[in-house]
Amino acid sequence: RREIAALAGVAPVANDSGNRKGRRRVQGGRFEIRRVLYMATLTAARYNPVIRAFYERLRAAGKLPKVALVACMRKLLTTLNAMVRTGKPWDPSLHRA
Repeated sequence: RREIAALAGVAPVANDSGNRKGRRRVQGGRFEIRRVLYMATLTAARYNPVIRAFYERLRAAGKLPKVALVACMRKLLTTLNAMVRTGKPWDPSLHRA
């Protein structure tokens, strides 16, 4: 999970120095993959019940819209990676929010 998230550039990276704790951000990785994943996640957050429930739960918890969307990007990426790895199609009963 962590390696593929870092490869796509959706892994949170700390912005700390000494005692200062900065905000986490996403950076690095492959920009083209992140751009395509962003558009796919926008659609999934609207139409896929699993991703939509996850997004709405994060928003209800007080996360910013972009932060919640990046978390959904990471969830979608790891789900797709597992589907490719196992060779199984999408099954909503296996993917809970």
